[in-house]
Amino acid sequence: MSRVINPNLPGTERNRLKRGLALALREMMKEPEPNSRTRDLAAFMVLSLEAINATVETTVVAWEKRDYWVKADRFRLEWDWAAKLGREMRPAVLAEDWGNIVPLAIQVGQKLGDVKVSERHRMGTPWIGAWKQLKLS
Repeated sequence: MSRVINPNLPGTERNRLKRGLALALREMMKEPEPNSRTRDLAAFMVLSLEAINATVETTVVAWEKRDYWVKADRFRLEWDWAAKLGREMRPAVLAEDWGNIVPLAIQVGQKLGDVKVSERHRMGTPWIGAWKQLKLS
């Protein structure tokens, strides 16, 4: 029997989520004032930050099984910003507190400064329906 290879590696998923976050930030900056679209964008950002944190834990668990404790701790510290900003942003988005959402979105943008998304990307609009999904979770 041959090995089963999972093409959805945590690092690949993390990179896809980072590109989605960068695209959502770009789209959010185009909107002059809060509306239903910006609510979806902000909710997508929260869900993406939480998903990034989950991929970090998946990666770290694999390293800890091999006793790479220092490497796992450094990796957690490197990605701690995603968990922190996700925890802070969730209540602000649910309360539609744009006074707090905007500075948190700027912090996310600072962390994603190295991410490039071309104008002709193939990601579509993954944030559609994110507001409903956030309210259900």
